[in-house]
Amino acid sequence: MNEKDFIEKMVDIMDTEEDIQMETVLEDIEEWDSLSYVSFMAWCSKTAKTRVEPTEVRGAKTIGELYQLIIR
Repeated sequence: MNEKDFIEKMVDIMDTEEDIQMETVLEDIEEWDSLSYVSFMAWCSKTAKTRVEPTEVRGAKTIGELYQLIIR
């Protein structure tokens, strides 16, 4: 998955119209909430090549850090 596709998926998961980039800080996105977190975890379990741990997702600060979790 490339960065553009990942950003599009994150916009869909968060159901936001904000301009999101890889550098976007998660806590600056109002729609990054517990529902988005759970949706992201569910999507990861189907998409990621490796297991993504909840603590890793909670530790991510940017969209790019979430991306790194699924492409490793």
